[in-house]
Amino acid sequence: MMRILEWDQLSATDRDAALARPTQESRADIAAVAAEVVDTVRRSGDAALYSYTERFDSVRLEGLAVTAAEFSQARQSLTSKQHAALEAAIANVQQFHSRQLPQPLSLETTPGVRCERIVRPISTVGLYVPAGSAPLPSAVVMLAVPARIAGCPNRILCTPPARNGKANPAVVVAAELCGIETVFKVGGAQAIAALAYGTQSIPKADKIFGPGNAYVTAAKQRVASDPAGAACDMPAGPSEVMVVADAHASAEFVASDLLAQAEHDTQAQAILVTPSRQLAEAVSAEVDKQAQLLSRRAILRESLATSRCIVVRDVAAAIEVANRYAAEHLILEVDEPRQWLPRIQNAGSVFLGAWSPEPMGDYCSGTNHVLPTYGYARAYSGLSVLDFVKGITVQELSPIGLRGLGPVAVELAMLEGLDAHASAVSRRLDVLNEAGATS
Repeated sequence: MMRILEWDQLSATDRDAALARPTQESRADIAAVAAEVVDTVRRSGDAALYSYTERFDSVRLEGLAVTAAEFSQARQSLTSKQHAALEAAIANVQQFHSRQLPQPLSLETTPGVRCERIVRPISTVGLYVPAGSAPLPSAVVMLAVPARIAGCPNRILCTPPARNGKANPAVVVAAELCGIETVFKVGGAQAIAALAYGTQSIPKADKIFGPGNAYVTAAKQRVASDPAGAACDMPAGPSEVMVVADAHASAEFVASDLLAQAEHDTQAQAILVTPSRQLAEAVSAEVDKQAQLLSRRAILRESLATSRCIVVRDVAAAIEVANRYAAEHLILEVDEPRQWLPRIQNAGSVFLGAWSPEPMGDYCSGTNHVLPTYGYARAYSGLSVLDFVKGITVQELSPIGLRGLGPVAVELAMLEGLDAHASAVSRRLDVLNEAGATS
């Protein structure tokens, strides 16, 4: 049964504890293992990848790349309904993300001074799709579609192999449907290292995207801090959901939403915030009831231990708690949920109303499911096309523009004590003034 806490009866310390995320595994130990893997792959390339794949995935590979025959086998292994589901999801994600492309900007800020911002795709992106206890073809869609829309010319996907030495067929088919032709059977921290530095088989990426376990996260942090490595998408922790529900909400629906997120892994977190003690009790009982019917009961048993129901004064107080928590997924199962949307400040993705279950965003509504977790929604956005492009600013000054604005730059440079800056402008102004005096 989920614990029920009365928010107004909690001390400041107890409130912090009520919204605390599950304690992460020893960061020092994980960082040390990730560092060893990253350094070894950087030094030994493909040989290290084969060795780590045998050690961590218990499979001896004959080749790292998914072959044309494996692509064909993957296509044949999926049913027509599975193909259609993937295609429908891709179409919706494509439709939503295609509107996100930034437009070029060009304007004259001062007569003779033109400023521009041009947009360029990142040249080579590495897409990481974990396997773990469940394959994630949906992660392929969420990464590959915006990369394709952005126009990234080189899109490389890595995913762990199964015990049979092959990549998950649904992941392979999803990659192919999204226009990715280069897939490697490499997982874990070793895949991140390979994408960051390149090996004999795997090209070096400029930026790495995708979720993963604590070792993948640690490896991403390591390579992102190395100028010779690769940039990474966003910080990440265990998955989480917060449901804000009023007395009219369905306990059955709320419980199913909580369980849908709690089944991800043992450190996933699910929290209900409600002004109704009766609903909290009903949801707690319903969670216990539904959990008995689900296949991942062992995982749920652990993740639900750090989940809870919080009873507050009213919906407005619940929204305050939601903003304080900054959930990856925030579900508003309240009357007229849209009226509360302007008050939401911190959330990765918001789901409005009883008919908007969180898995729709995970799979096929069109929004991206790669979202900031562990409170990072206070400062980070979910993945979008913007993450796959970069903006480059341009400025062009005519002689008239430099003559008019140059003295401002000289004055500011001298204010900062940077006389070389001032000189680069004033020398040109001198030439212009001399030319004007003799004309």
